[in-house]
Amino acid sequence: MDKGTQTMIKNLHEKTGKSLDQWIEIVRKENHTKHGEIIKFLKEDHSLTHGYANLVAHMAKGTVADAVENQDDLIVKQYKGKEHFKPVYDKLISEILKLGNDVEIAPKMAYVSLRRKKQFATLKPATKTRFEIGINLKGKTPEGRLEAEKPNSMCSHKINITDLSNIDEEVLNWIKEAYTNAG
Repeated sequence: MDKGTQTMIKNLHEKTGKSLDQWIEIVRKENHTKHGEIIKFLKEDHSLTHGYANLVAHMAKGTVADAVENQDDLIVKQYKGKEHFKPVYDKLISEILKLGNDVEIAPKMAYVSLRRKKQFATLKPATKTRFEIGINLKGKTPEGRLEAEKPNSMCSHKINITDLSNIDEEVLNWIKEAYTNAG
C-alpha cells in the first residue's frame, strides 16, 4: 500500500471520528453496489471529502488500486482506448522526475498520483479527447490554462491537454510550483 493511502487511513479517524472499519460497515449496511453511489452517499449524507469517500468506497468494494500486484497494469488499463495520450503521460513523467528524487509515482485505477510529502498533482487520460493534469495550488487564482477545480476535488486546479504540443513552459511551471509547495 502506498504512503498516501496509509496516511489517509491513519488520518481518517481523526478527521471523521470513525475508523476505516466503521466506515466500511456503514457503507455495507446501505447496500450500494456502484462506486459512484457510495461516494455520493458518503459525501452527501456524512460530509466526507471526495478523497476520503473514494478511499472508503474502494476499501468497501475491495478495489483498492494498491491491491493490484503490478502497478504498471493500472497504467496500461488507463490508456486502453486512449493510447494516443500515453506519450503525453510519458513526457510529463520524464519532466516531473527532473524536479527531484523525492517524487512518488502512485498509479491508481483511473489516474496516477504524484506525491512528495503530500500529493501535488495527478495525471489522468480523462476522455478520448482530453488529458487532465490535476494540480494542488490552494489559494492560487486561476490564470492562463490553470483552471479552478470543483470544490472538494482531489486537486485545487486542473490543466486540460489535448496533445503533446500542449506541454509547454506554462504547464511545467504550474507543476513545478505545486511540487515545490508539497515539500
